[in-house]
Amino acid sequence: MLRIRTIKTGSGARAVQVIYYLNRKRVIYKHIGSAKTDSELEPMLVVAQDFIDNYAPTLPFEIETKFDNLLYLDKADFLGVYYTYLYEILSAIIKKVGLSVINKQFLLDLVIMRILDPSSKLRSIELLETCFGIKHNRKSFYKSARNWLSLKEEVEQIVIKFLKENYDFNFELLFYDVTTLYFETFDADEFRKQGFSKDNKSLQPQILVALMVTPEGFPVGYEVFPGNTFEGHTILPVVKAFIQKHSIKQFTIVADAAMISNDNVEELRKAGINYIVGARLGNIGNELFQRIHSNLVREDVNTIRLQTEKGYLICSFSNTRYRKDKYEMEKQIQRAEILLKEPGKIKKVKFLKTDNKEPALNNELINRTKILLGIKGYYTDLEESIVDNETIISRYHDLYKIEQAFRISKNDLKTRPIFHFKEEPIKLHLLICFMALVISKHIELTTNVSIKKFVTELKKVTDARMFSQITNKEMRIRAKMMPIVEDLIRKLNLPH
Repeated sequence: MLRIRTIKTGSGARAVQVIYYLNRKRVIYKHIGSAKTDSELEPMLVVAQDFIDNYAPTLPFEIETKFDNLLYLDKADFLGVYYTYLYEILSAIIKKVGLSVINKQFLLDLVIMRILDPSSKLRSIELLETCFGIKHNRKSFYKSARNWLSLKEEVEQIVIKFLKENYDFNFELLFYDVTTLYFETFDADEFRKQGFSKDNKSLQPQILVALMVTPEGFPVGYEVFPGNTFEGHTILPVVKAFIQKHSIKQFTIVADAAMISNDNVEELRKAGINYIVGARLGNIGNELFQRIHSNLVREDVNTIRLQTEKGYLICSFSNTRYRKDKYEMEKQIQRAEILLKEPGKIKKVKFLKTDNKEPALNNELINRTKILLGIKGYYTDLEESIVDNETIISRYHDLYKIEQAFRISKNDLKTRPIFHFKEEPIKLHLLICFMALVISKHIELTTNVSIKKFVTELKKVTDARMFSQITNKEMRIRAKMMPIVEDLIRKLNLPH
């Protein structure tokens, strides 16, 4: 039978113990604590009695009991919260994707931190301890990071293997696009160069990043180029290298209009690569312009297919696009007319001729634009007997998924601006962002919520950190999981 014993210690304090007698010898089963005053003694006696009444096992018993997890809030200090549950789930997803096999926990922790709270690498190391209680040494980061860059190809192979097993990926159709990432500096070098900026940061050096994604928008590979590289010059080396790396036999690339040129078309054909790319109808020759004008009936969703030196040109007409194009054209004409009334403010704008002595409206361009209202063009080498016009157009419209991937990367994962200055750290930054994008995209495709929403909901499952003054141990209390979180985790179908 357990009893409460109070005894004076050498320091004059009173110790509270839970004891029992075995073979007429007193055995201390549990030391509750020591009290110097009556106010400190009273709660300890309550704890001891509660332990005897509710937590004591039947004798004989083990020394370790549930009492170690008993917490009295009036005898506890609040230390803060951890988001351990979010870490556990993201780690489980990383394992499911297969990235855990690279056996670089420090790198994987930085990927998790990029998803939770993207910031600098050193700040991420601090946040790993703040958010999860995970400690990494700054010095070990600099030492380890040198070896991580060599993992790029292995990471891409792991992602493709996962896609084959979970998304029926077969290489037949990929979407290609590029974007620019700028630096918070005005000093350029051989890698960071000024060029056409998609972030409207033309004065700041940048790099060009090419990304390939599946029809679902899942990233499968990326490459990095100096910032002044013309985007049309990137598609051939990237796609050819990808095909060679994975021994692909049949391949169709979907890209926007900037990727197509006569030279590119010839090289794609030689390499046996099928293509679907946007057409810039404003730049076509008069002969082709007249063929479109004569053959395309302006009725909603009507299409035509014309043979050109760049392959087949498919043109479609849309009433919705017509209204949008007409509105934009009229707004630009109005802007040109306003400038004509104020000669001192003349500048180069569409529909305004400024190369003559007297500025004037470009009526020839206006008439040409009117004829093309509502018309969108697409180049392809695929025969109509294999893929019809409607499918070509539909596949091209799916190009928004790569733009969505760039938005996730730039906005949610804060890929830009880049604060690194050397080529290796820059490429390591992009490797971490690519891995984070893979995990984020799988979460979005599986749960049908944005990565931002996913992180927000799982952060609500916090672990309160409490320090017990009685046991001198830190204890954690996990918040109750809400139904929305349970539903998200169920959709992810993670292994138990």
